[in-house]
Amino acid sequence: MVAVEKGAREPAEGGSRRLILDTAARLLRSGGYHQTTLREIAEAVGIRKASLYYHFASKEEIVEAVVNDGVRFVHEAVVAALAGHAEATPRERLEAAIGAHLTALHGHGDYTSASIKTFTFGASPAPDSVRRVRRAYEEVWRDLVAEMQAADVLPAERAPEALRNFLLGALNGSTDWYRPGRYEVAELAAEFAALIAPKTTS
Repeated sequence: MVAVEKGAREPAEGGSRRLILDTAARLLRSGGYHQTTLREIAEAVGIRKASLYYHFASKEEIVEAVVNDGVRFVHEAVVAALAGHAEATPRERLEAAIGAHLTALHGHGDYTSASIKTFTFGASPAPDSVRRVRRAYEEVWRDLVAEMQAADVLPAERAPEALRNFLLGALNGSTDWYRPGRYEVAELAAEFAALIAPKTTS
């Protein structure tokens, strides 16, 4: 294996590096961690296997980048949606966050599906950066659940962590059944929000 310092690879963020990640995400989505090899990635990109080491030190580093990008795409979309609904009610913010999560989840399907499928890196513990990126996104939902409980949109006695895990699990599980054209994201967001926090009538 060719050893390359990580700092020397970072300037090549775009172009070939992104093509490698796009390709790896697609292959990881279909084949998973163990079935996807460096040789397969290189052949799909159209380069020699040795050329991958100019951008990444190992298969694990490629997978780590794909997994983190998958989470970041969704994280950034949800944060932007909440910022755009800063003056909305907590329940409206919930629906906006759900819609943003679903839109990013399916809009970046290769990355997000690969991220969900390969998060545990097979039998190895997930790298620190993967756990850190995931925790940062979970914190967004932790704050949103707390906001809804403080506003009595959700009962205070509900376990916040269980609720957050249930919701994120349900949203991410839509990668198994969602098909563009069959479902409208806005309608799904409204349905999910209604299941978590039914609208009250005066």
